[in-house]
Amino acid sequence: MAKHGAHTVGLSIGTSRVTCIIGEPSDAGGGVLDVVGVGEAEARGLRKGVIVKPVEAVESIRHAVEAAERMSGLEAEDVTINLAGSHIMGFNGQAIVAVSGRDHEITSEDVRRAIDSACAIQLPAGREIVDRLPQEFIVDDQDGINDPVGMIGARLAVKVHIVTSPVTARQNAINAVNRSGLIVADMVLEQLAAAEATLTEEDKEFGAALVDIGAETTGLVIYQRGAVQHTAVFGLGGSHFTNDIAFGLRTPIPEAERIKRASGCAYSQSLSEMERGEPVEVPAVGRTQPRQLSRQILCDILQPRAEEVLMHVADEIREAGWERQLSSGVVLTGGGALLGGMTEIAEQVFDAPVRLGYPERDRFGGLIEDIQSTAWSAAAGLALVAQRAQMVEARSGARVRGASGSLSAFVSKFRNRFSSIF
Repeated sequence: MAKHGAHTVGLSIGTSRVTCIIGEPSDAGGGVLDVVGVGEAEARGLRKGVIVKPVEAVESIRHAVEAAERMSGLEAEDVTINLAGSHIMGFNGQAIVAVSGRDHEITSEDVRRAIDSACAIQLPAGREIVDRLPQEFIVDDQDGINDPVGMIGARLAVKVHIVTSPVTARQNAINAVNRSGLIVADMVLEQLAAAEATLTEEDKEFGAALVDIGAETTGLVIYQRGAVQHTAVFGLGGSHFTNDIAFGLRTPIPEAERIKRASGCAYSQSLSEMERGEPVEVPAVGRTQPRQLSRQILCDILQPRAEEVLMHVADEIREAGWERQLSSGVVLTGGGALLGGMTEIAEQVFDAPVRLGYPERDRFGGLIEDIQSTAWSAAAGLALVAQRAQMVEARSGARVRGASGSLSAFVSKFRNRFSSIF
């Protein structure tokens, strides 16, 4: 078994797939993570990102992790997992506190009090705060400050993005991982993890929206000025495309999924005339002979659903007031982003530049080619977050992992600029 802390594990538990990445710090340094093992398994026992059948979910987790262990030759112990589901809610809070020191020098305790005050909200029964993401600090009238510790001022204000979740949903995920023989070191909102693997610092600074399209949910996170400004989760995803094909073409769900992956396209104008006329073999329920339909018919089924999913996201961005502030455009990740034509139709819906989000090559080494897919973005980001957390812990000389696997860091570990405060 490898020495504890020498490697990190990112485990993304999705509704359709469980993906696992084991990584080690690269010899090249610079915070690069060498991918040494990857594993995936069909997910069972989940619905809309929430575990509903723990026994089946445990088996899926074990299969994915064991595959990554065999490839890497390392044993997984502590894992960083995703927080997912349409039940996740995010909103912004702010507060002002007086600087307590005699000389008015801001300390980490002042920062803690300010963040505590911003997060002192009344939550509905059964919900809890699972992440607190500082957006900026304001010292007296000076705003846009990332780290106020050591500055002089009479008043310290903070703006924070707060993420909440039902207590049971989070605990069920932790219990399933624990029953798999693993320890949950941290949980990170899925679209935030994907952003850590795919967005550049320029994207975060100048404004970008990341849209993570999963099987049954789609997550949104908006960045600007280097911080999370808005998050949302929608109960729509790739499985809705599959269901539309199954219903529209009267074919079984497994065949509909195969057809979607092999021939699906969500934007007919991205196809040539020859491609539109290509035959698609459609097995029918209760029939011995499959039918032949054109690819254009398949596209006519998929395009309205793609427009619906993306319009929900576009409406959310507009209502949050960020429609004209995304200078870096929109980034699509998740397995659902692999459907042909999604980038093109997204550009029409968002009226902004759109690209697919793959794990950035300047952050990963080793088996980087094995994870060059939007479907691996979340797992890659989770492994990267775990490595950064270890680096922070090594510098501070103290572990931040709680015995129960709960979020114990006051600020998410991926916000490295804030880690030094605490």
